[in-house]
Amino acid sequence: MTTPESHSQSNGSPDQQSDESVSTEEGRLRQKRPPASDRLRSHLRQEVNTDHADLIMLTCCFISGLVDSTIYNAYGTFVSMQTGNTIFVGLGPSTSRTTSKPYGWAKSLTSIVCFCLGCFFFSRLARYSGPLRRATLVASFALQSVIIIVVAAIIQAGVVNGALDTINTDIMWKDEVPISLLSFQAAGQIIGSRALGVSEIPSVVLTSMLCDIASDPNIAAPLKSNVKRNRRALAFTCILVGAIVGGYIGQATGRMQFDLWIAGGIKVLITTAWFFWPEKRVELV
Repeated sequence: MTTPESHSQSNGSPDQQSDESVSTEEGRLRQKRPPASDRLRSHLRQEVNTDHADLIMLTCCFISGLVDSTIYNAYGTFVSMQTGNTIFVGLGPSTSRTTSKPYGWAKSLTSIVCFCLGCFFFSRLARYSGPLRRATLVASFALQSVIIIVVAAIIQAGVVNGALDTINTDIMWKDEVPISLLSFQAAGQIIGSRALGVSEIPSVVLTSMLCDIASDPNIAAPLKSNVKRNRRALAFTCILVGAIVGGYIGQATGRMQFDLWIAGGIKVLITTAWFFWPEKRVELV
């Protein structure tokens, strides 16, 4: 004859049954959940949401001002603003070699060529990998970060002269290394702005941006009614502030690597932001 106690023991207590069912459910979920590598691959294949992507590009404007002011103080050329470099190249034949920055036109020409190569590379990367794909943006800004950090490191190590406002009697061909690398990576910013649909913030061009601000028929519209005007005005401000900050840091330290470490660190943060950026929303019809 079965007693109540033996019946309870054979079926188990309600708490035991509940624990067993939870364990079984967790086991099923573990089996259904894809491996971490597959989840990472799927995450990187996602297209990112472009909402608030203008904040990233405005940050890049600050970086452009910071780096360009530093490079100009050191080498008398730019790595982002190629309009100025074109003028410097044009002035080359008529400029005396006894200036404080001899062969400055050669440095500017290097910057123009490497910037064009960067545009070619980053545009192909975006085209073949998908311009809004998370992996594309992470790879692009990670490469830009690495380049800036490498340049800062070689200057810190003394491989290249990092002193600002130096007067040379002849060109230092080692200076071409940071100029070429920084010009190449700067191209990734303007390609990124077009891919993200915020071409009004190119981050490396000021002339056309100022023209667009001044010629905007709705320039006096309320603040919330003209987003593109607001972005252009903020982009101009960010470049200007970056240049001011770069100038003060250079004046305080007399060296250029400090600005580059800051720029590289900011781009690392941007790369990290793209990794965690929200996925593009799919609207169901």
